[in-house]
Amino acid sequence: MQTYDELLQILPALIEGNKYDMTILANTSALLLEHLENINWVGFYIVKGNTLLLGPFQGKVACTEIPFSKGVCGACASTQKTILVPNVHEFKGHIACDSASQSEICLPIFVHGKLYAILDIDSPVLNRFTEFDKINLEKVSKEITLQLEKILE
Repeated sequence: MQTYDELLQILPALIEGNKYDMTILANTSALLLEHLENINWVGFYIVKGNTLLLGPFQGKVACTEIPFSKGVCGACASTQKTILVPNVHEFKGHIACDSASQSEICLPIFVHGKLYAILDIDSPVLNRFTEFDKINLEKVSKEITLQLEKILE
């Protein structure tokens, strides 16, 4: 497993120059699964109105549609802020797509100032995500935004 510094060097080279948003999201999810320890699901939910629709991901079969009013992803979309959940079983309204998931972090992805997607990462380990992860995954989110803004209006 590489450090975040290495991951943040690889990511721009991997996604820069792609002309299709789904390619950027798919390769990013694969890179994160490959480089982060104790992860059992990583992917994106794309904003459509007040609903999140399943986008590119790595992991087991997932929920296909999440309203902003449900779960960790919905809370992230509603607040437009990163949400770190040490124990998903203590999060009111948590949606259990995979019963093995114990902790979760969700990050908003913006394009031209508008919420575009949610980056969702699950772990089978309680308290997996730290403030250090939050800071570095927000850097990942910003890199995705930078690349998406080059191709989306």
